[in-house]
Amino acid sequence: MEKNTSCSFSNLSSNLGISCFIAFIAIILVRVIYVIYGTGKPLSKRSPQQALSTLIVLGSGGHTAEMINLLLVLQKDRFTPRFYIAASTDNMSLQKAHVLENSWADSSGVKGISAEFMQIYRSREVGQSYVTSVWTTLVATVHALWLMIKIRPQVVLCNGPGTCFPLCVIAFIFKVIGIRWSSIFYVESIARVKKLSLSGLLLYKLQIADQFFVQWPQLQRKYPRAHYVGCLM
Repeated sequence: MEKNTSCSFSNLSSNLGISCFIAFIAIILVRVIYVIYGTGKPLSKRSPQQALSTLIVLGSGGHTAEMINLLLVLQKDRFTPRFYIAASTDNMSLQKAHVLENSWADSSGVKGISAEFMQIYRSREVGQSYVTSVWTTLVATVHALWLMIKIRPQVVLCNGPGTCFPLCVIAFIFKVIGIRWSSIFYVESIARVKKLSLSGLLLYKLQIADQFFVQWPQLQRKYPRAHYVGCLM
């Protein structure tokens, strides 16, 4: 009798554990679907004058040049404070961001700049094999997690460098677990004429970016959820 009771209790506990696990997975899936559904919704319900902390991801070479062009038309007073992040091996991009911020400060007559400059491990170096990039991506993701917890941006701006992917993934996870709802704006590089970059393709397929922009009409036809905005350079 005691043996049967013990077995019944054990089975009940096992079934309860399985049920709780299934319920947990179901809740997570529902939340992910809700976040994907909410992705792309405008930054409404916020006052037009409300400042938005903004993370700007820079990439070496042409990526930074394109991003600087985008920032020149940015509403500086609204998208503030600004946090610039570049790869740990990329000092030139942060220097260009410093120059931009200093020019804004000089033109406005305000002493000092309302921006911070940071570096992050690269998830994948140019020419690095996809096999070895798995490990470097994991390291970059852990570093990205620490930075995102520190910054918790409301807006993320990026345009293709591999550095942006782990940051965008963390921002999406924050949405799912309710830490911060960050709106991710991705602008594909003008150099991508016929197909998306790896970062862009991942963000597009996983529906992580709230707004996805391309600079060539044939890309928009190939990826219909993208918005064609013309050449920005």
